[in-house]
Amino acid sequence: MSLHLSRLTLSHFRSHKRAVIEVDARPVALFGPNGAGKTNLLEAVSLFSPGRGMRRASAEEMTRRPEAIGWKITGDLVSGGQRHEIAFQSENGAARQVRIDDKAATQTQLGQIARVLWLVPAMDRLWIEGADGRRRFLDRMTLSFFPAHAEVTLAYDKAMRERNRLLKDQVRDGSWYRALEGQMAEAGTLIHAHRLAALEALDKAQTGAVTAFPAAALALTHPETEMPATAEALCAALADSRTQDLYAGRTLVGPHRADLEAVYTAKGVPARDCSTGEQKALLISLILANARALADQIGAPPILLLDEVAAHLDPSRRAALYDEIVTLGAQAWMTGTERSLFEHLGPRAQYREVTATEGTSQITVA
Repeated sequence: MSLHLSRLTLSHFRSHKRAVIEVDARPVALFGPNGAGKTNLLEAVSLFSPGRGMRRASAEEMTRRPEAIGWKITGDLVSGGQRHEIAFQSENGAARQVRIDDKAATQTQLGQIARVLWLVPAMDRLWIEGADGRRRFLDRMTLSFFPAHAEVTLAYDKAMRERNRLLKDQVRDGSWYRALEGQMAEAGTLIHAHRLAALEALDKAQTGAVTAFPAAALALTHPETEMPATAEALCAALADSRTQDLYAGRTLVGPHRADLEAVYTAKGVPARDCSTGEQKALLISLILANARALADQIGAPPILLLDEVAAHLDPSRRAALYDEIVTLGAQAWMTGTERSLFEHLGPRAQYREVTATEGTSQITVA
């Protein structure tokens, strides 16, 4: 079974006034000069997964300038042996609307038929920067296994924002907190359970895998205290933490405080202490492990988006990555400045040249 896009149409999206790409299930190599609009195409595909896409941009930021009239993306998606027409649209900067087979759809419904993973250059500093980025990385992987994870996270964040507002206003009456803490406890426990299950699936996918990329031992950690195991325990911990939280002006207990730790298994070295090349290899390894785990779970690998990944790998590692993608059977959309970067793929991939002419991007079969 295959999960892939067969047609992608963009209208007034980023640098693309209008673009149409027809492809099959093989990897897609997009090449052309910097600034031509290659990454914009990957961003468009990333919207087929729940959330804000790989750039975390607002709908207004995605609209083409100077027109700024809004944008539309449509795609024919083959999933579970069926073909679906997916459409995204934003008018005048409004939040994007999702339609599946011409019916309004939720983000969870989208996540049930489309699974998309990505690796972009901004993620290269994942292991040496703040915990926020690692939580987002973990939650993207978790969302690929649990399509409802996004809605649960939104519910938790909404309740936490309201609780933080009470804390900043120095409200001390416990009756104002109890309902919010109950909501946070229910959602927070589910978030934690989803994350742990995702890490278990990734660990299983790495065990015994024949790969040219290093395995990573992953662990979920929390500062100050361990994450309470049940909703009742988390609710009690939130109540007990009110005094401390009042001084801090924010909530200090819960899954929003989690961090993801990784260790280069073969060397026993934390990812943060690895070389830049090793950190990149670990990221690629985790994306591939995520894809293998999803293939086991849903019967098909996800769509992969790899932005400029080829430029940061030596020829042997690059060839190994391509071989693993082909063996996996994933439709991987990849970008690079030169077609030669994809030479090892040969006829196993399809090629599109992306150029910029008079302020708009052009896409041609190469």
